Amino acid sequence: MKKKTIAMALAALTAMMSLTACGGGQTAESTTEDGEKEQYTIGVVQYATHPSLDNCYEGFVQGLAAEGFVEGENLTIEFQNAQGDTGNCDLMAKTMVTNKVDLLAGIATPAVMSEYSAAKNSDIPIVFTAVSDPVSAGLVKSIEESGTNCTGTSDVLPLEAQVKMIRAFLPDATKIGVVYTTSEPNSVSQLERLQTIAADNGFEVIAVGVTNSSEVASAAASVVAQGADCINNFTDNNVVDNLASVIKAANDGGIPVFGSEIEQVKNGCLAAEGIDYVALGEQTGRMAAQVLKGEDVSTMPVEEIKESTPVYNKTVCEALGLTLPEAYQNAEDVSAS
Repeated sequence: MKKKTIAMALAALTAMMSLTACGGGQTAESTTEDGEKEQYTIGVVQYATHPSLDNCYEGFVQGLAAEGFVEGENLTIEFQNAQGDTGNCDLMAKTMVTNKVDLLAGIATPAVMSEYSAAKNSDIPIVFTAVSDPVSAGLVKSIEESGTNCTGTSDVLPLEAQVKMIRAFLPDATKIGVVYTTSEPNSVSQLERLQTIAADNGFEVIAVGVTNSSEVASAAASVVAQGADCINNFTDNNVVDNLASVIKAANDGGIPVFGSEIEQVKNGCLAAEGIDYVALGEQTGRMAAQVLKGEDVSTMPVEEIKESTPVYNKTVCEALGLTLPEAYQNAEDVSAS
């Protein structure tokens, strides 16, 4: 009888262990007394390594912390960098969805598009940053109200201010060159905007499209050969990853490159009307916090930073024999000391 009792107890224990194992490795969620979660997990996919996107991530973590979500305390961040490979983005996003993270965050359009595809049949919300045109990318239905499981911040470029800057530095210029990636919706929409703004300011745009990184150098050389007076960069991930090739082609032709944000100017562009990517990331982190607190992502608008700040590289300016325009005497010099 005693042996039978022991056997029954062991069988019950085995059954309990089996039921626990059926959870697929998932553990019970830690909650407070009022039923709120104590621990959250965010999966972050960053498309590539370059300073503006790195700044976005830095600000993102700061924004979350400002709203009470602190990594290592009540927050785990699963961060992955796709190193400029959309195949990596797809795999990383799918893995995070399988792991049932509480929220996905994407830095740059290709990463967010992969997350959007991976999470379409789940209830996981997505918050993005550094996406210039989320409507054209199919991530949201409108800027005013997402209408999808996705929202975030846009780094739409202040192109009117940028063209004004180009005119101030190069009063006699007539042609602005652009190298852009044909598969990046942001770059295509930015090009369309620039063509309209440039025409209104007496410029012609010479645009050469590329499909991969190996074509950037030759495309930049083609722009120079076609008589561009300068090259203007967008936040095109493929082109920015190969900025050195663009600058070399421009230097060979004796023309400047205007960047789209401060880090490009630090790395050899002449000047830019740029936004603060740390601030953009922080704004995104605060939005992500609101989603974790229960706000409906589908009703949230896409947010932007409206202000831009002029910066220039004094070393590059002097090397090109240019003078800082009077209207930009207060621009910050970001050249290496």
